[in-house]
Amino acid sequence: MSGQPEGGGETGGRFADYGRPRRVDGGLRARSTRGAIGRSWWSRRFLEVLESFALGTRLTRGRSYARAGQVISLDVTPGTVTAVVQGSRAQPYEVSIALPPFPPELWSRVEAELAAQAFFSARLLAGDLPPELEEMFAAAGAPLFPGGVAELRQRCSCPDFAVPCKHLAATFYLLAEAFDADPFQLLHWRGRGRAELLDRLRALRAGEPTGPAAVRADGPGGGLSTIGHGDAGDAPSTVESDGRDGVDVPPVGAARALAGLPPAPLAEAVDRFWLPPVPLPDRPPSLATGPDLLLRQLGAPAPAIGGPGLVERLRRAYRLLGR
Repeated sequence: MSGQPEGGGETGGRFADYGRPRRVDGGLRARSTRGAIGRSWWSRRFLEVLESFALGTRLTRGRSYARAGQVISLDVTPGTVTAVVQGSRAQPYEVSIALPPFPPELWSRVEAELAAQAFFSARLLAGDLPPELEEMFAAAGAPLFPGGVAELRQRCSCPDFAVPCKHLAATFYLLAEAFDADPFQLLHWRGRGRAELLDRLRALRAGEPTGPAAVRADGPGGGLSTIGHGDAGDAPSTVESDGRDGVDVPPVGAARALAGLPPAPLAEAVDRFWLPPVPLPDRPPSLATGPDLLLRQLGAPAPAIGGPGLVERLRRAYRLLGR
């Protein structure tokens, strides 16, 4: 285990007699065959942080392992990345990289910041992470990337003392490419999955209650919805019934924009009936997207569907069709 004799067992000294790593059929192979790994700003940023820790040639050997397909499996869960890496021994090594996920209250603050700015919500809903996101997360007290190697808890079942060993380093590089294929994997590692994050952003943008601030109590006459806590003397928020189980919800869309206007008969409002309730911008906002937008929105398919290279083959096909 890293921290005791650990994983680059084949790196030299008394481990040199183990020879070359065993070949893996169907392993996860890095898409990059030479040069740097990582195409998107977030995967490059992740590797820049990692390489800034001055880990030396261990990363070079790990990059070779990643390109040779020695990583058998890679799984990202909140707070922990696990992998199985084949070395020169018959038994593959078990690898884990832990980074504390953000607590729920911190994620709630981040989500409120994201929902408050249409730019971030639109880019995330389009399956993209804008570069400005890193600064926004940092300002909210939730840095996306580790600030030092001590923040990472690294484990490998190999007999090498080095941390990271080549098996850990190979996992780091494959993880960066996993972030390339699906940027939400980075946020998932930090504690919030794609579906949950986007659902909460949609709810916040629509003015719906989310999290512990939304308290619902059922009574004999149906349901009540209380948003926030407020003081006893505060006026209640304007709500409307959604027609389901008597539960009141805040107005959304045009109803929210018109909620503060006095009612008027149609005959008196026909001259402005089709006008927008709020001024529209002179030029509508634009969102530049690539031909692989659908792949980013849906995420990577299950490994059993088309093998580990399916997403990259589809991405190349979409780019050719987009020309």
